[in-house]
Amino acid sequence: MEIEVLPSEDAVARRAAAEIADAIRRTVRRGRTFTFAVSGGRTPWRMLDHLAAHDLPWDRVHVTQVDERVAPDDHADRNWTHVRAHLGSRVPSPANQWHEMPVNHGDPERVAADYAATLARIAGDPPVLDLVHLGLGTDGHTASLVPGDAALASHDAVAATAQYQGRRRVTLTFATLARARRVLWVVTGEEKRDALARLVRGDAAIPAARFRAKSALLLADRAAAGHESR
Repeated sequence: MEIEVLPSEDAVARRAAAEIADAIRRTVRRGRTFTFAVSGGRTPWRMLDHLAAHDLPWDRVHVTQVDERVAPDDHADRNWTHVRAHLGSRVPSPANQWHEMPVNHGDPERVAADYAATLARIAGDPPVLDLVHLGLGTDGHTASLVPGDAALASHDAVAATAQYQGRRRVTLTFATLARARRVLWVVTGEEKRDALARLVRGDAAIPAARFRAKSALLLADRAAAGHESR
């Protein structure tokens, strides 16, 4: 895994946006559409703001979700609410290339199965996404793969979780994350320092360290990196 430590949260957001933009351009030049899965979090919304400023072939990009909370449409807890506000409403892209996890269209297990079918249609069966953006929780979770949840052991492409921090979730599984052509970790804030150190050393006691990406770039700010930044 490549690791870059940048001076601030905004520097991480800008660098992440540039990495995604470069990946889109390279993929489209090869004659393929680009499939991109985005996670939630504070810094990712700044990342999407910066990404929206890039001149990109958005008609060749499919935007998907890494995970989503079961919450009402347009609720602030929904990652898709922010994806739409910070990116979807700002770039010229066909509506049928934005793939929301439809968490209010049935029970979470059914939603997971339906979303797996969507990914198979746009990214192959099993799906191989071009780039997956991931964050890191203070408890070492990534996506919505949280400590102790049955979804950690799922071999499906997409899984439903038990309740976590007040809501059930739908998430890509380790199997899908590991198949991605590129994983982009975005980790900021002093509160992530311990979890980041454990991820970097491959501590399998935390969920985030339990899969190996084909190609991965980790972007962290100095607050999260701690001694790694010196």
